Amino acid sequence: MRKYLSFLRLKFSMGLQYRAAALAGVITQFAWGGLKILMFAAFYRENPAAFPMKFEALSSYIWLEQATLALFMIWGMEYDIFDSITNGNVVYELCRPISIYNMWFVRGIGYRYAKMVLRCVPVLVLAILLPKPYGLVLPSHIEVWFLFVISMMLASLVTISLCMLIYITCFFTVSSMGIRIITASAFEFLQGGVIPIPFFPPAIARVMELLPFAAMQNVPFRIWSGDISGIKIIESMGLQVFWFVILTLIGKLMCARAMRRVCVQGG
Repeated sequence: MRKYLSFLRLKFSMGLQYRAAALAGVITQFAWGGLKILMFAAFYRENPAAFPMKFEALSSYIWLEQATLALFMIWGMEYDIFDSITNGNVVYELCRPISIYNMWFVRGIGYRYAKMVLRCVPVLVLAILLPKPYGLVLPSHIEVWFLFVISMMLASLVTISLCMLIYITCFFTVSSMGIRIITASAFEFLQGGVIPIPFFPPAIARVMELLPFAAMQNVPFRIWSGDISGIKIIESMGLQVFWFVILTLIGKLMCARAMRRVCVQGG
């Protein structure tokens, strides 16, 4: 366990070094969040009752999305892992007396949380200062804060588990580019990154909420904004645990198969 914690600390420390990039990210994400809210405001102005979420809840959803973008963005994977698989340098990782799956998993935790920490607080502070209904609304009950934090951790584990499947799939392909492009676009759409899942037609939304993608940012953001409550929170968090376990098992099985057939060419 100590060796995996070392990988996590190392990756987290490396991620904290990119402060200039984080500042640029804060400006970009705050601007993008404002534009997205104003776009939805134009539609809400016509008929607010026609939409499945209150505008205040939607605003909170969007600001949380922008503040934690580095944590949940599928396209923000570690490209050096793809490169090591493609050029054969992964053989050095295989020589170590550790599980390559566990090592990449904890590296993903450190990498994503480090990038989020640098961007999260400034975006949230600025969003809180905005006037209603365009700003971030804080939960009024301590129970919501607790459930939000737990759900956020579960959502990050599901996200990294999905990314692990993408990494491992590259052992069976010649190039990782196609997989990265397709999964980044599809997963962002299915997790509610383009529009929140409640905005889909009810029949489609019910199906999407059962998929692993809905167990990512969708659940904690809607807990915070009050869009889901009561037994629905327990059900949603139960699905988060379920998909984390299933995706991790699938990933470990795929990784074991890849290790049995991996072939590195060269002298």
